[in-house]
Amino acid sequence: MSHTIIEKQKLLARVRRIKGQIEAIERALQEEAGCERVMHLLSSSRAAMSGLMAEVVEDHVRTHLVDPKAHPPALQPQAVEELLSVVRTYVR
Repeated sequence: MSHTIIEKQKLLARVRRIKGQIEAIERALQEEAGCERVMHLLSSSRAAMSGLMAEVVEDHVRTHLVDPKAHPPALQPQAVEELLSVVRTYVR
């Protein structure tokens, strides 16, 4: 079973929060808010999206790439942590 199915409710909750952040950007633009406010809203939305991406990628790696029973040539635990560290840094 896919990790996105197992974690469906948690992921959907994050998407709903991101949707709320995007709607806040739209409201700020409609209300002609200052540039600083809009940039803060954009930055928050981008960080939330990056966090969601990092979570999905990490779960994918842990679920589909590192299970030695399912995939005998799977990555070693240290290699997994190194890869995930790079991914976390990249998406944030």
